[in-house]
Amino acid sequence: MFNLIYEFKLKPTSAQIATFEEWLEQCRRVYNYALCERKHWVNSRKCPVNACSIKSEYIIPADQPAPTYNSQAVALTQAKKSIPDLKKVHSQVLQKILKRLQLAFEGMWKNGRGFPRYKKTGRMRSFVFPSMGKEPVQGNQVNLPKIGLVKFKQSRPIPEDAAIKQARIVRRASGWYVQLTLQWKVDVPFSKLPSTSLRASPEISPTGTSLGIDIGLMHFAAASDGRTFPNPRPFKRLESKLKSLQKKASKKRLGSKNRAKAQVKVSRLHEQIANTRKNYHWELAHNLCDWADMIFVEDLNLKGLARGMLAKSCLDAGWGQFLNILQACCFKRGVYFQKVPANGTSQTCPKCLRETGKKKLSKRVHKCQHCGYVCDRDVAAAQVVEIRGLLTLSEFEREALRRSSGQAVGHTVGRDVACYVSTEGKGHVHRRR
Repeated sequence: MFNLIYEFKLKPTSAQIATFEEWLEQCRRVYNYALCERKHWVNSRKCPVNACSIKSEYIIPADQPAPTYNSQAVALTQAKKSIPDLKKVHSQVLQKILKRLQLAFEGMWKNGRGFPRYKKTGRMRSFVFPSMGKEPVQGNQVNLPKIGLVKFKQSRPIPEDAAIKQARIVRRASGWYVQLTLQWKVDVPFSKLPSTSLRASPEISPTGTSLGIDIGLMHFAAASDGRTFPNPRPFKRLESKLKSLQKKASKKRLGSKNRAKAQVKVSRLHEQIANTRKNYHWELAHNLCDWADMIFVEDLNLKGLARGMLAKSCLDAGWGQFLNILQACCFKRGVYFQKVPANGTSQTCPKCLRETGKKKLSKRVHKCQHCGYVCDRDVAAAQVVEIRGLLTLSEFEREALRRSSGQAVGHTVGRDVACYVSTEGKGHVHRRR
């Protein structure tokens, strides 16, 4: 199965907007109540055996099992009999809210995330219809269960051979949106080669021209063929305007309508910054897929970079989002994508593959003291990334690449390793002792 998400902006009526907001409020209450049950059960097991909690006491039997998704879903069904407001919301929508809470706890247990927190008023911004009825889209209207037809702006056509599996209603500062999950019954051919931790898309075989990508701050990205792409810096460009709006919002009286209007302006500016960054990432990803059949990028420690002295600039660049978008774009367009180790890419000469020593951030030109190779620092790092990516390919993949390109991709003689690097259609052989 192959899934894609199409997002469209809704044009709901005032009555439909009121229904959306009421459903979000009910979803928020169900989420908080279910979280409260789990939190009380955990706190009741924290107290010592011979003493109770000083702040509060949780009277929960010792043999009562921990709340789970199944138990809370059964309790939700019983609660609908006594709470009429819950009957107004679609049953599967509330079940997905409980599933969201379950996923939050699984993220805490497996991925080391924090304990889930309560959602205050306005924090619940989306709900999901996990299944759609027959003919969910009729022209420029989407048929939502228990709500009816809602108009939306069809910015692009919906493929007729795709099945609409679910719909997510999202509230943002600029309005209401619907995210339709489309599914195709397509069998993706997987390669017989074993999957490694550095390989992101083993189902696509490496063939054709290759391209190494180095990401940075001076240039957002540099390619191994010499192309560089500027850093848009959307947050830095609108930071002064955002600071002014936040200062005006903080001076408004708490709970007043003027404060709410000022907060809307701040939210819209944040959304504009995020949209500008994401649009740039998608455009660059598609351009890179047009220019190469294999793309190699660095496997960076993004969390560590986000805690350094350049954290603000790193977060403004959004490298993690770009790498995820590039990987998804490569998978969708059949381009081989792979991550390689990023250690020492700026300290290695791409021509002689010798160590050149550490460089300061102010030094933007690579000049090898061994072979005299001179080029842009980021371009040299991208060429090293491409070489490492080709070196990580197996012998079977190199042989297939050699046959498809008609060039000697690589061979091993004693301790010498030769690797074919394609730059603008020309092959160069680099040797390393």
